Amino acid sequence: MLTILGFVMIATFLVLIMMKKMSPMGALVLIPALFCVLVGKGAHLGDYVLKGVGDLAPTAAMLMFAIIYFGVMIDVGLFDPIVRLILRFCKADPMRVVVGTAILAAIVSLDGDGSTTFMITVSAMVPLYRRLKMSLVVMTGVAAMANGVMNTLPWGGPTARAATALKVDASDIFVPMIPALAVGLLFVIALSYGLGLRERKRLGVLTLDEVTAGDPEQVLVGAGSGGKGAKGRKGVKAALTGGGAGSGTDAEAPSTNGSGSSDSSSHEGEDADEFKGLDPHRATLRPKLYWFNAALTVALLALMVTETMPIPVLFLLAAAVALTVNFPNMNDQKARVAAHAENVVNVSGMVFAAAVFTGVLTGTGMVEHMARWLVDGVPEGMGPHMAIVTGVLSLPLTYFMSNDGFYFGIVPILAEAGAAHGVSALEIARASLVGQALHMSSPLVPAVYVLVGMAKVEFGDHTRFTVKWAALTSLVVLAAGLAFGII
Repeated sequence: MLTILGFVMIATFLVLIMMKKMSPMGALVLIPALFCVLVGKGAHLGDYVLKGVGDLAPTAAMLMFAIIYFGVMIDVGLFDPIVRLILRFCKADPMRVVVGTAILAAIVSLDGDGSTTFMITVSAMVPLYRRLKMSLVVMTGVAAMANGVMNTLPWGGPTARAATALKVDASDIFVPMIPALAVGLLFVIALSYGLGLRERKRLGVLTLDEVTAGDPEQVLVGAGSGGKGAKGRKGVKAALTGGGAGSGTDAEAPSTNGSGSSDSSSHEGEDADEFKGLDPHRATLRPKLYWFNAALTVALLALMVTETMPIPVLFLLAAAVALTVNFPNMNDQKARVAAHAENVVNVSGMVFAAAVFTGVLTGTGMVEHMARWLVDGVPEGMGPHMAIVTGVLSLPLTYFMSNDGFYFGIVPILAEAGAAHGVSALEIARASLVGQALHMSSPLVPAVYVLVGMAKVEFGDHTRFTVKWAALTSLVVLAAGLAFGII
């Protein structure tokens, strides 16, 4: 009964958000609460929710301060050179823009953290997508798939979990998988090329002069307001209200056009999601502190990779240092935090809402019954092919479960079944990684809410577009692993 109710609960959630009958936050809270009552454990709902919140609280804290940190870095212009480099590569060609999105997401994913990858990728690419009127769902889908393939790095999480669960060396899992993962990444880039051609056919190809027409002084960078500090001026919408980490309001900055002159009359009443360029001379830029900010960011990423301190603590400290050094004035610091408050609240709220979903799914035992039902359904004759079975099962299981639940609860069972037929634990561990391209779009992954939230894309739209391509990417990785004899 719990197995059936678990699948029905997940199906109900996905259908309602894809049909846009409920908001993701509402669905994440109300649907599991209802099913908790249906399974007869309504009296324990509070305990399940508090357990889920406790498990995800460090993640919510990390995302909160990560958004502030990278928002400040975008405000001060740290990523402006990267955006200009992307612009030179893309040349306002939709195909190049989509391919550039995949490459950028893959490169940034080397830090091993999905939230960081999405913040940087969205902040860099959203302005260009909006200016070219390209589909933002294409951007979120491509970024999620590229990050999903790269998420298998030893310091990214899944590989370390598989190594710990099966008591094998992480390098013995990851290094042999490199050719298969490389094929998966090439497939994502090829898919990006195809999606880009579709966008080019729909939109045509512009020149950069046409794209920036009317904004000769502006650059396509998703950053904070171009306002001039705390001088008692009235608040306005930031230049990129629908885009990167710098979107939001600056309570003390006026609206300006590309030359820095007041232009509030021409922009009032415009759609909040319309892209406007940003003054390359905006007051939040800190060119004299560029190398300090670059060094701080490199140090932060290095400490994350080496796991010197918990990631939430690292981002908390880095955000405090970035705000204090770049904006010594207290009012300026408040303005920067306020400029990014919308993204902080949206993402943190979604994480805590997801805690209700995961808390009920785990606490009631539904997820365990669902997983065991799938594992028990494997025919006895498939025993010698348990690595392939593990790879196939990793798609739905990592989508409907957390990585911890899958790697510590299910993978050992699969490894035990495989061992009885001569399948090594290493083969099972490698096969368990193939579902990560799909996992990164799971409603149980907090980072995906950073992606869709900052891009202002409906989670249901992202799911409807991405799931089929992400599943295909995972199957390509599995096929490559089999072809190379890795799995």
